[in-house]
Amino acid sequence: MNRPELIQKETTNRLDPVTFEVLKNGFINLVDQMAEQILRTCYSFVIYNRDFSCALCDAEGNTVMQGTQDISVHVGTLHLTAKAVLEDFGDDIHPGDAFLVNDPYRGGTHFNDTRVVLPVFHDDRLIAFMQTNGHWADMGGTTPGSFDVTAKEHYGEGVRIPPVRIYSKGRYLADVVNLIALNMRVPEERIGDLRSQVEAAKVGQAQLLEIIRKYGLETTLIAFEEVQDYVERLAKTKIKSLPKGTWETVDYIDMDPELGDGLIPIQVKMTISDEEILYDLTGSHPYIGCFLNSGFGASLSAAYAGTKTFFPEIPLNSGFYRVVKVILPENSVVNAPSPIAVTGFCSGTFEKIMNACFELWSNIMPERALACSFNLEYLLIGGNDLRNEQNQYFMWYDWMAGGHGGRYDRDGANATSPVFGVGLSVQPCEGQERLSPVITTKHEIITDSAGPGKYRGGCGVEKGGVLTEIKNTVMSYCCDRSRSLTWGIFGGLPSYPHGAWLNPGREDEQFLGTIFSNVEVKSGDSFVRPSAGGGGLGDALERDVEAVLEDVIDEYVSVERARKDYGVVIKEIDRDLDLFEIDYEATKREREFIRNNRKKWLELDPVIVEKQFQNGEIDKLDVIRRFGVIMDYATNTVLLKSTEQFRQSLRKRSLAYWK
Repeated sequence: MNRPELIQKETTNRLDPVTFEVLKNGFINLVDQMAEQILRTCYSFVIYNRDFSCALCDAEGNTVMQGTQDISVHVGTLHLTAKAVLEDFGDDIHPGDAFLVNDPYRGGTHFNDTRVVLPVFHDDRLIAFMQTNGHWADMGGTTPGSFDVTAKEHYGEGVRIPPVRIYSKGRYLADVVNLIALNMRVPEERIGDLRSQVEAAKVGQAQLLEIIRKYGLETTLIAFEEVQDYVERLAKTKIKSLPKGTWETVDYIDMDPELGDGLIPIQVKMTISDEEILYDLTGSHPYIGCFLNSGFGASLSAAYAGTKTFFPEIPLNSGFYRVVKVILPENSVVNAPSPIAVTGFCSGTFEKIMNACFELWSNIMPERALACSFNLEYLLIGGNDLRNEQNQYFMWYDWMAGGHGGRYDRDGANATSPVFGVGLSVQPCEGQERLSPVITTKHEIITDSAGPGKYRGGCGVEKGGVLTEIKNTVMSYCCDRSRSLTWGIFGGLPSYPHGAWLNPGREDEQFLGTIFSNVEVKSGDSFVRPSAGGGGLGDALERDVEAVLEDVIDEYVSVERARKDYGVVIKEIDRDLDLFEIDYEATKREREFIRNNRKKWLELDPVIVEKQFQNGEIDKLDVIRRFGVIMDYATNTVLLKSTEQFRQSLRKRSLAYWK
């Protein structure tokens, strides 16, 4: 399925403006009420921290409205799962039914995102679907948390659920639910989340029937159509005001484990015509030998979300999907077929498509420009909790905040949610420690993690922890951008590599990288992992020197990197009193020195850079920002193919804008 065809309807404006506005906002409130129900009744700490979404769909499965805090990855897929239920069950859908589906090859995202689809009837007429989607913390498979980076096919990733009936005419099908849940870790929690999602969908159903009681069925159904037509009109009006033409770029996944050195390209070409935006991802790499691939539904969602970021004034429903079309080549990393593994799409393909869209739109709408943002990452630890006599199974499931890219006229946001899901909450350490035998030892902003620029990226965060009373416990990590580093635009520089370390500072210290599964850990083991900052926007040598000084005072930038990255020479007088002094003459000389040499630095033999790094003559950020060299930090050796690809990116996004 490359381009879902959505029927376009004539605009008729059959509702008066007041009724239309009341019903439109009533639908928004309806979906948000569903979200509140999930938040208060879910069992999973993951879902409690807002990894969920809800939607109201019409009788054809088209999205009428989504919630105000839904995470971006779900926005373009919920209508596809509603349509999958219609395709499989047709006329065999009845009042009191409810369906469960998580199939990423039928329009879902990955197995963890499990959707309850509840049909709504009025006088035996199917009029709508309520949909609630929650990220279940475990779906079975070979790895706690169901993120097995070694999986090449989905059979090791957990339970694949095609549309299946879990309520039949009001009767709960316990045998069906048990068959599914008992193939997962902590099944009672999974069943609790399912019931929470069902009840939330029923809240939406009750709200909709109340709207119908007040305004009538036909008026409500007309409003379903009008709301979608309204969004389509807004989108088309905006498109007509934009320049017409074609723009293209490429972003990368770090690697294919089967191929070794070499970034994995995701090609994105965007064409704006009079009435539509077309994304063509032809030329993207064939699917790879780990789970960072994406199914077609998730890639569609990435294009929708990347576009919507630049049109915050336009609501989101299927009217938007009528004007944003996407071509996804089959058997590629952006449209992997069953049974190719896709659970890690969130850290792999999805955000690469989104950030590529950001770059394309930044050229068209520079007043809303946004450089590349840090990569979503998940650290998962699962095993037996020995803090109580039952030795219960625990799942510590964590994601981090990080830095967003520099913007048109301001710095990127520090320590915020990933663009994958801007509605996600940062999980409170106190809650995690109560639920799992993992103590957080540090959670702090990383100095120098922000990509330098006239407007720097936001800063990343470092989080560390120690394992306490555990048994039979393993750790897994899903991330990216240890090699395809978070890049800047319009002359800005990259940020900082991702990666996780086990037992840092000890003799058995080990760099585990950005993707690993089932690493055995024991009581007393510790870990730490940084998140990148955002890429910089604009030439760092044009940043106001006083702004650099403020960053040094705030410890966002060190005195050393202020000189190396921004050419600003600052003398520390008293750190405790925040007393520093800019040497303006030395700054002028330093900036001139950098201007005269930085293009040459990007041509230096990477092997020479490797030796300088190994000898301690330069540090990791010198390697990245001055020389554009990509290293394997497990061995401290240069990756020649990845380096050349990364340097090509720097030449296009940074060097081309330097004076």
